[in-house]
Amino acid sequence: VQLVESGGGLVQPGGSLRLSCAASGFTFSSYEMRWYRQAPGKEREWVATIASTGDRRNYADSVKGRFTISRDNAKNTVYLQMSNLKPEDTAVYYCNGLGYWGKGTLVTVSS
Repeated sequence: VQLVESGGGLVQPGGSLRLSCAASGFTFSSYEMRWYRQAPGKEREWVATIASTGDRRNYADSVKGRFTISRDNAKNTVYLQMSNLKPEDTAVYYCNGLGYWGKGTLVTVSS
């Protein structure tokens, strides 16, 4: 199993980014997928979950209305569209599925 995140970077407050997580080594379309994040000096926290078919999505209150999780089962990829970013969204973002973790991608929100 391999999960590889990409799309992180430096963005100004109010900006947008789209993260991707490419999955391999398992039947991606059969499993729900999650995004987590870990800010400097803080514990890792759950951000969003999407069901295997994409019909159910759940979000942490801190990102609800600003972030959208989606997936493309044909491409074995899960996405996190982040809008209206705030400095407190600065963190390493991790993809999680089937109990496995990617290495993360850093998102820095700063002017």
